[in-house]
Amino acid sequence: MLNRRGVLAAGGIAAGVFGVPKLLAPAEGHESATHTEHVPVAFQESKTFSGARPEIVPWTRPMPVPPVLKPLVSTSKQEVYQLSIERTTAEVLPGLQSPVMGFGGQFVGPTIKAKTGRKTLIMFQNKMDEAANVHLHGGHVPPEHDGHPRDLIEPGRTRLYLYPNSQQGTTLWYHDHSHGTEAAHVYLGLHGAYVIEDDSERGLNLPSGAYDVPIMLRDIQFDDSGNIVVFDDPSKRTTVLANGVPQPYFEVAARKYRFRLINTANQRIFHLRLTGDKFTRIGSDGGLYANSVETEEILLSSAERADVVVDFSKYPVGSKVTLTDSVGGEILRFDVVRRASDSSRVPAVLRPLPSMPLSTVDREVDLFYVFKPNDRPDGVINGKVFDMDRVDFTIKRGATETWLIKSSDPTGVKHNFHLHLVQFRVLERNGGPPHPSDAGLKDTIPITAGETVKVQATFTGYTGRYVYHCHFLEHSWIGMMAQLEIVP
Repeated sequence: MLNRRGVLAAGGIAAGVFGVPKLLAPAEGHESATHTEHVPVAFQESKTFSGARPEIVPWTRPMPVPPVLKPLVSTSKQEVYQLSIERTTAEVLPGLQSPVMGFGGQFVGPTIKAKTGRKTLIMFQNKMDEAANVHLHGGHVPPEHDGHPRDLIEPGRTRLYLYPNSQQGTTLWYHDHSHGTEAAHVYLGLHGAYVIEDDSERGLNLPSGAYDVPIMLRDIQFDDSGNIVVFDDPSKRTTVLANGVPQPYFEVAARKYRFRLINTANQRIFHLRLTGDKFTRIGSDGGLYANSVETEEILLSSAERADVVVDFSKYPVGSKVTLTDSVGGEILRFDVVRRASDSSRVPAVLRPLPSMPLSTVDREVDLFYVFKPNDRPDGVINGKVFDMDRVDFTIKRGATETWLIKSSDPTGVKHNFHLHLVQFRVLERNGGPPHPSDAGLKDTIPITAGETVKVQATFTGYTGRYVYHCHFLEHSWIGMMAQLEIVP
């Protein structure tokens, strides 16, 4: 029976390559889940290899930079793209081609670049043998283009997504959001970066072009033979990837770089540091900060983003600078290989955050597990398992609301909170000031059992149904998701 003690000791879902459920102990830095159902047969075919698992030798493979997707049509008002969703293979471990999923046939999907005020239309063609969909995480988009869990792209079908790009320059990402399969699909590779640029940000003269690099961080688990284990105890996801490669190097010039850090892991919190250096943080989920900030550590829970600048000009050619995580250890090494001219800068003042209107509605959102005799717990929000046919909050379009996000989870398991459609501002954490990692415009925040976080958002633009949920995807998979409807 899965009781309170069982979950306190449990590491979560363990389907392995055969889909056999088991419970395992969690480790620091990994967020546990409990789930023993719904392992589609399609995921079991990852057991492909036999023999000894290949050894990962650090710093022997370069970190790839995902290519920028080229539009089919480009005008001053819109760009039109086509992108497939398909099964493919990737060399994650050296010398082995592992079965994965990918946008455009790539384990890390291509980067899509957009411009504020110019629409993006993408025709996603599902070439897989099971349904999928696409959510632009952090995007301000109409409900029919948000990737709601019910809006699936069936096998062999194509769906058109329209992204107005009405928001300021920011780092977003796109990923699968098909309910019941989103956790496995994202874990197997259905994710990519989406960058919105705007003229005012360009005027700041931050590092750009080849010196503006997205880095998607995540973890993954392999068995002793090198097979990808789709679901098991998250603490066993000990291999950390940077743009799909474990412990790669990245050659840099001795000048400033902008790195767009995106945590695409299903349920991990990164505590990132640079050996012997600091980050200059310039932005968060929803775009630039008001002011640049020097920091020694970047905390990113699943789905959060951080825009940082690192100045390598202080290092002589031949220097090595390593990106590390408090649990995962050394993740990525920057190798300074040449000198380069640099006219970019990092202003102390970036741009003001939008003003916060008067809030007229207060709400409470509680994320936790509910226990049942002789069965697994349910993940719930305010005591309810997700139901696509139920509206949990009805919100007037244009309203500004204050939400108190908390977790009364009896297991002590950590969660995080993601709100679709809008960016919010964190007002308080535990009745005091927000943490440094809460700064700026946010759409995702971590929440520890017993914590409270007060946020404020204004629901502008569209009417219709959107979801909010824990973005530890195995938690939302078992029901930790709810639905709001914006009405005129």
